[in-house]
Amino acid sequence: MNVIILIPVFNDFKSVSKLIEDIDINILELDSSFSVIIVNDASTEENDINIKNLKKIKSLKIINMKKNKGHARCIAAGLKYISENETFDYVIPMDGDGEDRPEEIQNFVEKIKDNPNRTIVGERVKRSESTIFKICYFLHKIITLTFTGQFIKFGNYTCLTKETVKKLIEEKATWSSFSGALTKTHNNLIKSPSIRGSRYFGPSKMSYINLIKHSLAIIAVFKTGVIFRSIAFYAIYLIIIAEYISVITAIPLALIIVFGLVILKISGRENMTEFNNSLTNISDIDTLK
Repeated sequence: MNVIILIPVFNDFKSVSKLIEDIDINILELDSSFSVIIVNDASTEENDINIKNLKKIKSLKIINMKKNKGHARCIAAGLKYISENETFDYVIPMDGDGEDRPEEIQNFVEKIKDNPNRTIVGERVKRSESTIFKICYFLHKIITLTFTGQFIKFGNYTCLTKETVKKLIEEKATWSSFSGALTKTHNNLIKSPSIRGSRYFGPSKMSYINLIKHSLAIIAVFKTGVIFRSIAFYAIYLIIIAEYISVITAIPLALIIVFGLVILKISGRENMTEFNNSLTNISDIDTLK
């Protein structure tokens, strides 16, 4: 069983180096073949990955991109590259900072044995951020559920079958939101409990602004349903306040309109032409092992 671990990185090579060493330790006893592909998102800091004596990881490559495209698009381009150039049975995308815990790879592999044709998602059961951030993240999930009907409790950390990878690289939403695209294309995902770990080095890069962008990108994947639900909310609220309409009571109506326009704008990120041409952004590929 060939498993490729896909890691996007931007200016965080110290964390990635430790992550790879920890992955190697945690997969040592697993009866599968593991490779690692890092997608370097045009980092501005020097690539100083220097790992020796890997015992289990059979190959390690770094795909260096010419232009920075962002986390989701790094994963999308990585999946496309793997699909077209590598031999594999499963792909495990994971963050490179330690927040996706390498010890949980064992859980994925165990579930694969019982469900070889199903994709596994790491469902978050515990997070390591501040209380305020946890509250904001919970609100993000509630808002997503309200406007899309989808309660998405997983991120990038998943174990994808070859068939799933094929579906994802044919879905334009993958170019904008990985978890949104996976939810859109699959309704039989298997869940594996996952604890959000702490970063190896430095503060988390998931700021409140990035959380908002992340949330809107997921919601935009389901824009058709969002528009219909927004119209329904608008109509119901208008009926409720018909006799009491004022500048104050009309504010939610304006917000619904603005929200719908923002979602339509963000959905424009789902560009299949850019996705299909994403591999032209590769500058070179370093083979470290």
